[in-house]
Amino acid sequence: MTKIPAEEGPRWLDEQERRAWLSLVGIMLRLESALDAQLRSAGLNYFDYGVLAALSESPERTLRMSVLASYAEGSLSRLSQVVARLERKGYVHRSSDPTDGRYTLAALTEEGYETVLAVAPGHVQEVRRLVFDPLTKAQVRHLTDIGQRILHAIDPDHPGGDHGFIPGR
Repeated sequence: MTKIPAEEGPRWLDEQERRAWLSLVGIMLRLESALDAQLRSAGLNYFDYGVLAALSESPERTLRMSVLASYAEGSLSRLSQVVARLERKGYVHRSSDPTDGRYTLAALTEEGYETVLAVAPGHVQEVRRLVFDPLTKAQVRHLTDIGQRILHAIDPDHPGGDHGFIPGR
């Protein structure tokens, strides 16, 4: 039996890396559902809220669906289903892009905007409670740097910074 040299085998996680990995996995698996629980009273989930928030922060509260999918970090098909549901609630309106009919625009209605305004304070409070209150200012800076490095490793073209579901802007 031939032994594989260490440099050719897998680079196993050491104990500190294993603990960090399991902490990150725990966050990934639990944070969205914790945020969903807070938003449930408004009939929304975290993805719904992110779509509404992205539209609320866009010029004229309108985005092309393809751009909104990018902000939402979701597929166009998932976004289409969510926007259809939000449209039935009266929060969003879809139309053809007048500058290029190949695209569809999603626009936040006044009712949708009022919903975001009503839900945002509680959502930001929950984000603060779950993520920022347990950390020092230095840890928040480290978390920012770590998150951006991991995002870049996953997707080198990811813009980092203000992109996606950023609460409280």
